[in-house]
Amino acid sequence: MQSSNVRELSKMSMCVALCCVSAYISFPLPFTPGMVTALTFALGLTAYILNPKQTFAVILVYVLLGAAGLPVFAGGQGLARLLSPVGGFYFAWLIAFPVLSALKGSVPNFKRYALANILTAVPITYAGGLASMILLSDVNLWQAFTMAVFPFIPGDLLKAAAAAFVGVRLQKILGGR
Repeated sequence: MQSSNVRELSKMSMCVALCCVSAYISFPLPFTPGMVTALTFALGLTAYILNPKQTFAVILVYVLLGAAGLPVFAGGQGLARLLSPVGGFYFAWLIAFPVLSALKGSVPNFKRYALANILTAVPITYAGGLASMILLSDVNLWQAFTMAVFPFIPGDLLKAAAAAFVGVRLQKILGGR
């Protein structure tokens, strides 16, 4: 039983580290404060290899590390980043990826993983980003969509598929829910 706990904590720690590192695989877009990052790929993997509570804990630790000022966010650090027009993305991840983890099922399956990500985690993430963009950028709904959703759709679809592909393989290797 104790080795099982150590294994789960090790997986969670690796997921936190992966989130921290993947945020730096990023590039800015000139027309939005949001950045394209590999972080949503890492969050998808986290959801696929951990259960929903563990996924929530990993994302919460990541957000708290950034809020405390550690350099783990792409494009800025600390509470200022969380209270910026892109802060809604960070808070939405606390809902989006545990939901994805809950919907992944017990048998690794690429189509289910990818569809669950595209149909739940991506829209929930966009909803958070839209909300903070509208509230903190003084833009209308259409402008918020052009800043927080439209430019990210192609990359997010690709990252969802890539995370599903890798997630299926990791789940088979690591086992467990």
